[in-house]
Amino acid sequence: MDISAGIRASLAGRYASALFDLASENGTVTAVESDLETLSKALAESPEFTALTTSPKVGRGDARKTIAALARAMRLSPLTANFLGVLARNRRLAQLPAVIRAFRTIAAAQRGEVTAEVTSAHALTDSQIETLRSKLTAREGRTVKLTTRTDPDLLGGLVVTLGSKRIDASIRTRLNTLAQAMKA
Repeated sequence: MDISAGIRASLAGRYASALFDLASENGTVTAVESDLETLSKALAESPEFTALTTSPKVGRGDARKTIAALARAMRLSPLTANFLGVLARNRRLAQLPAVIRAFRTIAAAQRGEVTAEVTSAHALTDSQIETLRSKLTAREGRTVKLTTRTDPDLLGGLVVTLGSKRIDASIRTRLNTLAQAMKA
């Protein structure tokens, strides 16, 4: 498996690699990936959960007990629940969002996929997303998995981040470029 050195070198990348290796051995990569998506949504939607993972005031024991209860309530796989326990025991729960991102990258690389983040001023329709996916797949020669988000500050257009490449076709950038050209 080809994993970038940057991912392997980071703390979150090492945890994600270890989790991926264990999931591969157990044949539970899909289940773990689904669990991590659930955790990612929980982190985004629950300030209390985010506080639990980032607060230095929460002791190891309390964090482990709470994480174990949350894992049961969320019906996470045993491997994911154990992994969260390890993060809690090692006081690394704050790394969870980075671990999730690294795991996604590793899993996508294993499947021959590349992940692209698309930021637009307004929510894209399903047909626009599919058109964009097909064009990026043709350009990259690999399956492209898209994640979308909105940023009204763009005014219009798109910003596509594909690995280390960034395609900025936003109106905000065009206006800034025009403003800089007019100053010269």
